Amino acid sequence: MSDLKKTYDFLGGEVLLFDKDLGWTSFDLVQRVRNGLCRELGIKKLKVGHAGTLDPLATGLMILCTGKSTKLIESFQERKKEYVATLKLGATTPSFDMETEEDSQFDISHVTQELIEKVLQKFLGETEQVPPVFSAVKVKGKRAFDYARNGEDLKLHPKKIVIENIVTESVNLPFVTIRVVCNKGTYIRALARDIGEELKCGAYLTALRRTRIGEFRVENAMSAEYFMKNIGSFVTN
Repeated sequence: MSDLKKTYDFLGGEVLLFDKDLGWTSFDLVQRVRNGLCRELGIKKLKVGHAGTLDPLATGLMILCTGKSTKLIESFQERKKEYVATLKLGATTPSFDMETEEDSQFDISHVTQELIEKVLQKFLGETEQVPPVFSAVKVKGKRAFDYARNGEDLKLHPKKIVIENIVTESVNLPFVTIRVVCNKGTYIRALARDIGEELKCGAYLTALRRTRIGEFRVENAMSAEYFMKNIGSFVTN
């Protein structure tokens, strides 16, 4: 949690840790913080950016940088991320998460915790992953999700990713919760899809929380509500 007794210099540059709310886009958070700071500081413009997108259906750690600290964004983006993800086995959705409805169901009677553990180990290290079509990947100047939501066919090419650690947190079929440490560019929704394919029963993401970026942890982050409620103290101290 940020220290209200600290002197903040938002124009000179600050690094702020937020715990993003469910349903918010990453842009929603940036815009809310930027607008609030501009209003309190009595200025029209302020550089505010984030060091890594979270989907609206995800919660957890986002790093926001203001002023001259926006130059640090790229270095933050390169750091390892940790996620806690819950998958539902035995079904799939076009978006690989709950943004779209289930389109197929499969039998999971063959799935055991032992099989799950064995399959997860296949994803350790450097692998190739095809990004979800419901993603912000750019194709011919447009975001992939724009094609997907218009019902247009789109083929995305696999990209190299690195998963440093992947373990089960809990198994309560059809739900499985895993903890993943990975590099930049890893899509946990696509990982859910791939795990489902390896288990031969399909899977999609039902919950996602980012818990760490490099040395920054979500336990030390604040909510947007807390920041806006105390914004006067952040600006005046």
